[in-house]
Amino acid sequence: MERRTTGGQQTDLHRLELRFAQSRLSEPPAVERLARSIERCGQLIPCIAVVLAGDAQWVLVDGYRRIAALRRLGRDTACVEPWTVDLAEALVTVLARASARPFAAIEEALMLRELVHGLGLSEHEVARRSGRDVSWVSRRLQLVCALPETLLAAVRAGTVSSWAATRVLAPLARANGAHAERLLDALKQAPLSTRELRGWFAQYQKAARPTREHLVDHPRLWVQARAARDGERALVQLRAGPEGEFVRDCRQLAVLAERLRAHLRSLGPLVVGEIGAAALARLCEALGRLRTELQRSLDDDRRTDSPERAHLAGAGPQPAQRQPAAEAVA
Repeated sequence: MERRTTGGQQTDLHRLELRFAQSRLSEPPAVERLARSIERCGQLIPCIAVVLAGDAQWVLVDGYRRIAALRRLGRDTACVEPWTVDLAEALVTVLARASARPFAAIEEALMLRELVHGLGLSEHEVARRSGRDVSWVSRRLQLVCALPETLLAAVRAGTVSSWAATRVLAPLARANGAHAERLLDALKQAPLSTRELRGWFAQYQKAARPTREHLVDHPRLWVQARAARDGERALVQLRAGPEGEFVRDCRQLAVLAERLRAHLRSLGPLVVGEIGAAALARLCEALGRLRTELQRSLDDDRRTDSPERAHLAGAGPQPAQRQPAAEAVA
C-alpha cells in the first residue's frame, strides 16, 4: 500500500492514542537530553501517527520519546505527520526505516510481536514488507517470547538495560525462569553495571547448583567479594614488585610446560607436530630467546659478584691500565 502524507502539523497531545507505548523503552536520560534539545531548537522531526475513524483517532506509531520530552517541558501540542494507512503498514514502515532511528533489539522484538500476535501478520509477510529475512524476525521474536512480563516491564521502565535483558536475563529465563525472576528482584534492590553483570553471569555459568542459588539471591554480594579479592591481589602484586611478578610468571610457565608434556604423552609427538607445527616452532623460538636472555643475566650476575670485584676496595693501589705514556701526555 502506498503511504500518503500531508506533512507535519501541530496536534494536541490528548488527541494521540499511545497504543504502542508498551513496545518502547522509556530511557529517562535520553528523554531528558531530547527535552533540552527541543527547548533550545524546537521539535525538528515530526512524530508519526496513523489516522483512523475518519480523522477522529490518531494512533502514534513513532515518536514516543519526543512526546515524553514535550510533556516534560509542559507542552500540550506536538508536530505530527499523519499517515492514512493501516497500523500494520505503518509499523512495518517504521521498522524498515530503523537505520534513521536505531531501535534497541528489545524494541524491535516488541514491535514485531505487535505485528505478528496483535495484528495477525505472518513472520514471512513481516520479513518481506520490512526488508528483513525470516530468520531475523524469528530471532527477534524469541527475545521476548520467553521473557516474563515483569522483566519486559522492567526493561520498558529503564530499571534493567536492554543489554542485560538480551544478554543475561533472556538466556537465563529460557534456562531457569525462577532464577531469572529472583535475579530481577535482586537487581531492582541493588543494580549492577554492565561490566559487573557480565562477570556475574560468567561466574553463574561455571558455578554448581548450590552456588547458583546464592548467586541469584545476592549478586551484589558476589560483586563486592570479587572486588575485595581483586584489591587484595593488587596489593600483593604491589608489595612483591617486578621481582614477585617475575617469580610468578616462572611458576606459571613451569605449569604450562608440564601441561604440554602431558599432551605430548597422550597425543604423541607426531600427531602434535601435524596439528600445531607452526605453534611449536614459535614456542621453540620464544624459549630459545628466553634461554639466551637468562644465560646473559646469569653471566652478568657472576661478573658482578666475582671475588676480584668484591675485594677491590681493600686491595690497595692498583696499576693503571690502558693509559698513555708520560711522554705522550707531555
